[in-house]
Amino acid sequence: MAQINVTNLTYSYEGSFDTIFENVSFSIDTNWKLGFIGRNGKGKTTFLNLLQGKYGYSGSIATNVRFDYFPYSVAEKYKKECAIEFLEMCKPGCEQWRVICELGKLHADAELLYRPFESLSYGERTKVLLAVLFSGENEFLLIDEPTNHLDHRSREIVKQYLQGKKGFILVSHDRDLLDACVDHVLVLNRKTIEVQSGNFSSWWENKHRADQFAMAENEKHRKEIASLRKAAEQSRRWADKNESTKIGFDPVKEHDRCLSTRSYIGAKTKKMQSRVTQFERRMEKEIEEKEGLLQDIENPATLKINPLRYYKERLIACRDFTVGYSGAAEPVLKDFSFELMQGERVFLQGENGCGKSTLIRAILEQADRMQKNSTLIYSEQQMKVASNLVISYIHQDTGFLKGNIKDFCKERKLDESLFFTLLRKLDLERAQFRKNLEDLSEGQKKKVLIAASLMTPAHVYIWDEPLNYIDVFSRMQIEELILTYQPTMILVDHDVRFRDKIATRVVEL
Repeated sequence: MAQINVTNLTYSYEGSFDTIFENVSFSIDTNWKLGFIGRNGKGKTTFLNLLQGKYGYSGSIATNVRFDYFPYSVAEKYKKECAIEFLEMCKPGCEQWRVICELGKLHADAELLYRPFESLSYGERTKVLLAVLFSGENEFLLIDEPTNHLDHRSREIVKQYLQGKKGFILVSHDRDLLDACVDHVLVLNRKTIEVQSGNFSSWWENKHRADQFAMAENEKHRKEIASLRKAAEQSRRWADKNESTKIGFDPVKEHDRCLSTRSYIGAKTKKMQSRVTQFERRMEKEIEEKEGLLQDIENPATLKINPLRYYKERLIACRDFTVGYSGAAEPVLKDFSFELMQGERVFLQGENGCGKSTLIRAILEQADRMQKNSTLIYSEQQMKVASNLVISYIHQDTGFLKGNIKDFCKERKLDESLFFTLLRKLDLERAQFRKNLEDLSEGQKKKVLIAASLMTPAHVYIWDEPLNYIDVFSRMQIEELILTYQPTMILVDHDVRFRDKIATRVVEL
C-alpha cells in the first residue's frame, strides 16, 4: 500500500488563459478503487497525464508507484495487424498468458488476439486493451472512460470485471458504473477538489446536503448583512444630523443650550460614528464568511427546446423491413418492424453491430428522399416516413468538427449569440469559444452538437449516443429538459439510468 501526495499543484496549458489547477493539494491511496468525477474540461484527463509525467507543472506529485494508462493509443499502422503482434508496444514486458487469463475474466476468447485489430468491434477492442492493462503487477492504473461506445452487455461485463479489481483511478460519467466499481471518489468541484469515501450516489447525497446547508447559511448571512447595512445607514444619518447642530442655535427655542454644549454634541457624534464603523466591520466579516459558501454549488441553468407538432400521430413506420450494405453478404436488418408515434421517446437497444445506426441512417435517407449515393441496399422497401418531417440529428462521431464555432453557426444557420448563450448554459467557459472545434475535449464537442440540435425546431430528434463523454451534471440537465418538453425522440445510448428515466419504450434489435 502506498500513497500519492499532491502538494500545491499548479498547471495551465501553454498559451491558454485556462488555469486547470491552482495550488491544489490532496492525497490518495493506491489500494483504492477511485472514481474521478468532474465537469467536461475541468482537467480529469490532464491530471492523469500529469501523473504520468507528460507535462511540466509547479508543485509536487510524490509517489513511488508506476502508472499505466487506458486506453492505449494504437497507431494506424498496427490496426491491420493482430493484437498479439503489438502487445509489447502497448505494455513493455507484457506476458501473453496473463493477457489470455484476463480475457477469460472478461468473457472473451483468446482468438481475439489473433484477428486483425481493425476487424474487432468497439467492445472487443476494449476487452483486449483492458486485459493488457491488468496483465501487469504493482502498478496503479489510470482508466479513462472505458465504456464509451460499448453496448449494454459489454458494459455489464466490464462493470463486473472492474468490481473484482483494485488500485485504479476510473474516469467515467456512467453513474451505474461508478456506483458498482468504486469505494472512493476524487471530485473536481467548481472551485475546490475533494476526496471522499464511498461511491457516486453516496457522494451525490452528501453533496446535496452540503449544498442545502451552504444555501441556508448564505441566506442567513445575506439577511444579516442587510440588517447591518440598514442599521449603519440609520446611525450614519443620526450622526450627520447631530453633527449639523454643533454650530449655531436659537437662544429663544434652545434656552437650555450654551456654547459649551458644542463639545458634548461632538462627543455624541463621535460615538455614533464609531458605531457605524463597528457595523461596517461586522458587515465585512459577514461578507467574508459568505464568500465561498456557494462556490461549489451545482445549479445547472434551465435548457429549452422547441419541438414542432406534426399533424399526424404516426411519424415513421416500417414492416418486414430488410436493409444491408452493398458488398455485404448478409443484410444488417431483416424482416424488421418498427413505428414511431408522436410524443414517444424510443430507445434502440442491442449489441454493437446489430443495426441501430443503420436503422437511423435508413430513416434519415427516407426523410430526405435522397438515396442516389447511398451505400445502403433496401431489399424490401417497406419504410414510410411522414412527408416534410423535420429531423434534428446528432451523430455519434465528432471527428468531422473542424474550424471555429462562428463558422459552425454560419454553416448550420444558427443565431451566434443564442448559440453561445446555450453553450454557457451547458457549462462551456467563454475561453473555449476562441478555440477551434478540433481542440475542444470530446465532451465539449458533444455539447456543441447537442446545443445545435436543441436550437433546431424539429418534429423528431434522433440522437445517436449523445452522452458519450458528457459529464454527469450535464446528463442530469438534459434529462430534466427532455422530461419537461417531452419531444418525440429516437435515441441510442447505453447509460442505463438515462434510459430508465427518459424512455417511453425500448426496442431490442
